[in-house]
Order: sequence, then structure tokens, then C-alpha cells
Amino acid sequence: MPRNTNKPAVQGAKTALNNMKYETANELGITNYQSLDKGSLTSRQNGYVGGYMTRKLVQYAEEAMKGQGQQ
Repeated sequence: MPRNTNKPAVQGAKTALNNMKYETANELGITNYQSLDKGSLTSRQNGYVGGYMTRKLVQYAEEAMKGQGQQ
């Protein structure tokens, strides 16, 4: 039985992160990612989803930091 001990840094962000994961998978052409058995995907496909999510999160943080510096 797998154990997921990852906890979001911000409480209540889990739903938003899941939605972002499904949107990212859809953008990459992986349809029905939410109901799909992730074990049927290749490591590369699963890695793309996580990698693009990380890229977007960094971009959001950089934009927020840029906005704070221009006040």
C-alpha cells in the first residue's frame, strides 16, 4: 500500500494543486488524467505533468515577486 506523506506548504491548496495537475495534463494531450490509471502511463508522461506544473508554479511566484518590487 503506497504512503503519500507529502503535505502542501499552504493548507487548503490541495484542491487547487490537483486542478492545476489535471489542467496541465490536458494541455499536454493526456485526456481524462483524473480517472486514468497513472501506472498505465510512462514515467516520461508522468514526469512531464510534474515538470510543467513546477514550471508554472515558479512562473507564478516570479510574477508575484516582480509585482511586489514595483510598488
